[in-house]
Amino acid sequence: MSTQQQPQSIPLVDLATQSSRIKEEVLARIGRVIDKANYILGEEVAEFEAEFAGYCGVEHCVGVANGTDAIHMALRALNIGPGDEVITAANSFAATALAIAYSGAAPVLVDICEDDFNIDPDMIERAITDKTKAIIPVHLYGQPARMQEILEIAERHNLKVIEDSAQGHGGELNGTRCGAFGDIACFSFYPGKNLGAFGDAGACVTRDSELAEKLRLLRNYGQVVKNRHDLLGFNCRLDTVQACVLLTKMQFIEEWTEQRRQVAQWYREELADSDLLLPIEKSGARHVYHLFVIRHPERDLLMKFLAERKIFCGVHYPNPLPTAQPFALARTVPDNVPVCTQLSSEILSLPMYPEMTRRQVATVAAAVQEFSLETVRG
Repeated sequence: MSTQQQPQSIPLVDLATQSSRIKEEVLARIGRVIDKANYILGEEVAEFEAEFAGYCGVEHCVGVANGTDAIHMALRALNIGPGDEVITAANSFAATALAIAYSGAAPVLVDICEDDFNIDPDMIERAITDKTKAIIPVHLYGQPARMQEILEIAERHNLKVIEDSAQGHGGELNGTRCGAFGDIACFSFYPGKNLGAFGDAGACVTRDSELAEKLRLLRNYGQVVKNRHDLLGFNCRLDTVQACVLLTKMQFIEEWTEQRRQVAQWYREELADSDLLLPIEKSGARHVYHLFVIRHPERDLLMKFLAERKIFCGVHYPNPLPTAQPFALARTVPDNVPVCTQLSSEILSLPMYPEMTRRQVATVAAAVQEFSLETVRG
């Protein structure tokens, strides 16, 4: 019988290793919440909000139940609804466009820049009509969108800007953090995010005190005080237990971000001579590598090849939003968003997490090179 050791698998994301590091501190924080029985909007929520606002470089953070709610509440706070159009990228996760639809507005799905996967400012300009009220750029995969151009367009056309920063925690453009560009910015703390809770969680951040107060009302039934409802609100509060997790993780967010950037650099070194198209990092940008997304014309075959070697990848996202049933009638600019459509069959997310080792990166790279050699040989 063979005693050869089987190769250890490399997951797309490894949440367990990170969680084990902070487990005891999280449990201690949660224990104090249990002792006080203050589960909804407890003091830890306010503490996290203050800390995260400071991290983003803004004055206000309003914790909500998830990232989708964050975008929905942002649109409501800006009085965007039926009859309005909101421009966003056609290659985002569906939550962005779904939140627009929840508000009663119509999502307008525009194409992206081929080099950085982010929304194309030229297509934004072409998409604007007299119904357009806002732009939602997405800092996709951790690369900041082209905010200077987008803000200039918004100013010219008197449009609101809502950043979808669900993948952009800690990202920067010319020294300004993602979250500090728009009227409101929206974050997800889904467990797999760069700053992730142990369940669903999200937040809106803003510099505007009036918007912050309106967001606080919207997330909590429109209440200023209990049983006094000043507007049509919702139930989408960040709960205290998740705030405990996020507070604990805030201590490590910069360390983990730099580790992600180190893993990305290792990939670049190991894959420099491969036939992959590697992600770029825009001039003046701090890419935070929520995902490390490459391109290959034989993406599906490569993904299968790697899985057979216990290297597990992902596709973010396999279908442009206009192909989803809820958005089948959405206006697209240009028609059929050709760049999104092409890239959707080529993109592949390689394993990426802060705890990834150089050896694991080398293993992934060696498998990619092996695939390339086999493909050449036919």
